[in-house]
Amino acid sequence: MINKIKTLLRRMSPLFILIAFIVVAQILIGTKEAPEQKPDEVPVAIVDVTEVQQQTVSLNLPSYGVVSPKYKTQLVTEVKGRMLSISANFVAGGVVKKGDELAVIEPSDYEADLMQAQASLAQAKAALEEERAKGEVAKNDWKGYDGGVPPELGLRLPQLKQEQANVKFQQAALARAQRNLERAVIRAPFDGIIKSRIVDLGQYVTLGTNLGELYDTRIAEVRLPLSNNDLAYLESVDNPDTDVSLSAGLAGKTITWQGQIIRSEGVIDAENRMVYLVAEVKDPYLRNNRLEGQLPLKYGTFVTAVIKGRTVEGIVKLPRHLVRDNQVTIVNKDNSIELRNVNVVKSDLENVYIKGSIESGERISLTNLTNAENGQIVKVLGEESSSSQDIDSETNNTEEQLANAGAQ
Repeated sequence: MINKIKTLLRRMSPLFILIAFIVVAQILIGTKEAPEQKPDEVPVAIVDVTEVQQQTVSLNLPSYGVVSPKYKTQLVTEVKGRMLSISANFVAGGVVKKGDELAVIEPSDYEADLMQAQASLAQAKAALEEERAKGEVAKNDWKGYDGGVPPELGLRLPQLKQEQANVKFQQAALARAQRNLERAVIRAPFDGIIKSRIVDLGQYVTLGTNLGELYDTRIAEVRLPLSNNDLAYLESVDNPDTDVSLSAGLAGKTITWQGQIIRSEGVIDAENRMVYLVAEVKDPYLRNNRLEGQLPLKYGTFVTAVIKGRTVEGIVKLPRHLVRDNQVTIVNKDNSIELRNVNVVKSDLENVYIKGSIESGERISLTNLTNAENGQIVKVLGEESSSSQDIDSETNNTEEQLANAGAQ
């Protein structure tokens, strides 16, 4: 009997163990505590800001162009002959003054023509004097004539007029011979720089032969293209008399020259739809006044230009990357975000000019916030944390409310 009971207990022991585990599990489940509930922490964005100020600015206009002379001329011959001599300055790049001798054409023929013209004039004057004497004799012969007014032919007046005309003709011939002799010497018509020379010593030239090209160095011009809309930023569209700053890289550094807009070409270019303003720079080669360290503005230089535009008050100037879709990110005094639409009056490659949309003292976020929303709270970089304490307080209150809700 006892053996049967032991055998039964041994066989039932797994069931007893299972029942014990179930009882213990029920006790543990009944006595467990609810887990502490914490709200999801929302990170506060940290931003860098800048405080802006309204200012009075000139809405300058960028442009570009190539420097060219205001005046340039082809040096051509007015007489023919063989090139007798060529000046050392008559080479490409040679700098000359008005009246400088550039080349000489063989003058012997023109010297002979001058001597012949002088001799012919002397003969004509002698003939005129002779005819005047004959006229006086004829006048005396006709003093006793009672038949009325003596005839002009009798007084030799037609012959006198002919000799007077002959003298004038010979004077004109002499003047022409003198001019031709002077034209045998090629001189610079103005202060300039030789662009090119295409004649050589000993070469025979005819009337109108091109000897070379001369650029005037007194005044340089630059044609500056602007879009039709950019003209609105000038003080005057019809008479754009304003300053312009020209700059170019020379000798490893950026050099700046000051000029003046003197006129508009007044038409829109059919190819690029641009309007051209013409800037003028006086004494570009610094021949009259050169300061230490100043470099000449050479013809052919490509320059960038900044044209002074009209002056406007109440402008806020911001870097271009801070304005997206005509909106800026304002950080209010309570460190909340405001996405504000702004009035952009002008923009260039670097800056945006805003008027009537932002007040002096307001803060602009320099940090690009992804998916920023109106009213979003941020922390300003480097700001003492009265605002951060407020944020921590608000976060703690939110945690307490969530914990109470979970306990209930």
